[in-house]
Amino acid sequence: MILPRTSQQQLDRLRRRAARVLEIIKDLGADHAEVRLDHGHTLAASVRGGALELLSDAQSESLAVRVVCGGRVAAVTTSDLRPDALEVFLTRAVELARLAEEDPHAEPPAPRALARRWIDLDLFDPQIRRLTADRATRLAILAEASALAADPRISASGGALCSRTISHSLLATSGGFVGPSATTRASLRAHVIAADSTGRKRSGHYWSGGRHLVHLEAPEAVGREATHRAVRSLGAGPVPTGVYPVIFSAEAAASVVGLVASCLLGDAVARDRSYLARRLGTRVASPHVTLVDDPLRVRGPASRPFDGEGRATRKNVLVRHGQLLGFLLDTQSARRLDLRPCACAGGGGGTPHPTASNFYLRPGRRGPRALFDGVRRGLYVRTTLGHGFDPGSGHFSRGAEGALIEDGELTRPVAEITISRTLDELLHGIDAVASDFELRTAVASPSFRVDAMTIAGT
Repeated sequence: MILPRTSQQQLDRLRRRAARVLEIIKDLGADHAEVRLDHGHTLAASVRGGALELLSDAQSESLAVRVVCGGRVAAVTTSDLRPDALEVFLTRAVELARLAEEDPHAEPPAPRALARRWIDLDLFDPQIRRLTADRATRLAILAEASALAADPRISASGGALCSRTISHSLLATSGGFVGPSATTRASLRAHVIAADSTGRKRSGHYWSGGRHLVHLEAPEAVGREATHRAVRSLGAGPVPTGVYPVIFSAEAAASVVGLVASCLLGDAVARDRSYLARRLGTRVASPHVTLVDDPLRVRGPASRPFDGEGRATRKNVLVRHGQLLGFLLDTQSARRLDLRPCACAGGGGGTPHPTASNFYLRPGRRGPRALFDGVRRGLYVRTTLGHGFDPGSGHFSRGAEGALIEDGELTRPVAEITISRTLDELLHGIDAVASDFELRTAVASPSFRVDAMTIAGT
């Protein structure tokens, strides 16, 4: 797409500065350098009780540099970009590299592996500046007011926030890669607290947003959904301890899928800190499970045409019908594992590391209501709580909130329970995947059903 003139000028400025940085580092005798310059502009309006609580309009700029000297590496960052300070900073970076221990895997990708062209993923909305401070404040006030008015059981507001971010960045390497990027993001969220007749309280929050302004839902809808999420949990309590079939909502399912993504990262695999490290080519999930990392989704929340090393990105199917096909590998982790990199490096200009982009479980064909068929007594999980996961063993144990399922229907709300099973067993136990997929966050999933999990309650 054609960027606004101001964005083109910003990227041109970053390009000139990056060229100057690479020139200085070359004169200092470094073998290789990767430079990332970032400029961000964020506007945010926060309201509470119908009045503006905080309005911020801030810009930031930073430089990240990775220097390689004789197989020794240093990665440093700064926000002081004055010419005099910059030369001192880069001199120090080269000195630090020469003092570092030698890293046999530090060499960058060969120049022929770097991207020369890439597709437009429509990540920049020229209309984003229409979200002015006044408009952002009005949207936040409307979202909060709608939430407070939606149900008499709402006892307090946790506030509402509307924001937008405009980002410009440029990655340049001494291998000849120059990759400019301009992106936008807008969001609107509301948070309320509900109380029942006994005074017990439950909170509910909801957000809407995306790369373009059109991704913002109406503030009234955002507020009502926040209220709905608060009041549906009133009166929640535990269920008897036992083994139940469990249905994960799309949001709760995404948290599980995110754990799988962390176990597929090449650095975790290379260090044998993932239970999947020795499972390549084997079945690691049920045939219903296909996991995809796709950085080329148009307007995707984590889309990128090139990775942090300058490789052109591509769609990677990591698990197909339950079989593990590959890992998320940058150049360094690929060398350690004697595998091929898959253009998924993050940390451009800093310490490179493999990262996921738009990582998701491929949806099924049946609607989410079909997951309830045949469930006589089970648990519907809307939210998982805590950090109870060990990537080395795959043991999964987390708090959960949701609702009891009886004869295929949701009955009473449930809280104060823990759900557990190893992640390996959980993935093998997925016996149905629904079609309710929406890529709102970098890790996403449709809802799915697991045949059994241990529930610790009363």
